[in-house]
Amino acid sequence: MTSIDTRPAGVTGVRAEPRTAVRPGRRGPLARARGGLPTLVFLAPMLLVFGVFSWLPIGRAVVMSFQRTNLVADPVWVGFANFQQVFADPQLWTAVQNTGYFAVLALVFGYPVPLVAAILMSEARRLRGLFSALAYLPVVVPPVVAVLLWKLFYDAGEDGVFNTVLGWIGLGPFAWLQDADIVMPSLVLEATWAAAGGTVIIYLAALTGVDPSLYEAAEIDGAGVWRKLWHITLPQLRGILLITFILQIIGTAQVFLEPFLFTDGGPANRTLTLLLLIYRYAFTNSLGGDYGAAAALSLLLALVLTAFSALYFRLTRSWSGS
Repeated sequence: MTSIDTRPAGVTGVRAEPRTAVRPGRRGPLARARGGLPTLVFLAPMLLVFGVFSWLPIGRAVVMSFQRTNLVADPVWVGFANFQQVFADPQLWTAVQNTGYFAVLALVFGYPVPLVAAILMSEARRLRGLFSALAYLPVVVPPVVAVLLWKLFYDAGEDGVFNTVLGWIGLGPFAWLQDADIVMPSLVLEATWAAAGGTVIIYLAALTGVDPSLYEAAEIDGAGVWRKLWHITLPQLRGILLITFILQIIGTAQVFLEPFLFTDGGPANRTLTLLLLIYRYAFTNSLGGDYGAAAALSLLLALVLTAFSALYFRLTRSWSGS
C-alpha cells in the first residue's frame, strides 16, 4: 500500500511529530505572588504587628460601640443605644459646627500657605536649602512645646508678644484665647504654622519634577508669572494638590491638640470639636468614662470621613488622571 505524502512541496526531511500543548497546573496564590513564600515569610512580622496594633483596636472599638462599658465593670450589650445617646447630646451639633468652622478656616487660610511658600522657595537660587530648613523647623518642634510657646504669644495682656507688636501700630490688646469671636482663627493660625512645613517639602519635591522647558517656552511666548503659575505649575501639581486636599479635610476633622491644650473647648464651648467631645465621653469621669458612647462617635466620624473620601476620589478620578 503506497503512502501519500501530504507535506507541502519543497519541504524535506523527517516529518515532525505534532506537539501536544502542555497545560500548566493551576498555581496557588502563594506561587502566584511575586517572590512566592519567602516574600510572605518576610512580610509576616510586619503584617502581624500591623494587625495587632491597627486592625485589632479598630475591631475592638466597633464592638465597644454596641456596649455599655467603662472598662471597669463587665460590658453590657446595648445595641444602638450608644448611637442614640450621641445623637441626642446637644453638644454633638455644637462640636460638628465648630469642627466645620475650623476646617473651613484651615482650607481658606491654611491650605494655600504651603503652596505659596513652596513656589517662592523654588524661585530662590541661593538660599533654598536654608528656607526649606526654616519651613520644616515647626514640624520638628514637639506639639506640646509649640502650644506652650504660642500661649505666650497669645497672652491677653499688653505685654503679650502679639499684643506688643500690634500695639506699635495702635491696635489691641486682644484677648486671643478668651474672645469667642477670634479664638478659632487663633487656633487655626497656630495649627497652620505647626503643620505647613511638611506640606511645603512635598510641594518643593513635586516642583522639581516640572519640566523647565515648559517655563522657557512660556517665557518665549511672553507669559508672565501668574500665567505660568496658572497654566504650568498648578496643572503639573494637580495630583499632589488633590491628595493634600483630602488629607487636609481628614486632619481638620480630627483636630484635638489645639482645642484641648489651648482652651479645653472654651470659651462657652466655642472650640469644642468632635475629638474633644470623644475625649470627654471617655475620660471626664475619674471612675471610668462612657467608652461605649466614645467608640460610637468615633465610628460615626470614621464612616463619614470614609464616605467623603470615596466620593471625593470618585469625583476627581478623571481629572486627576488627565
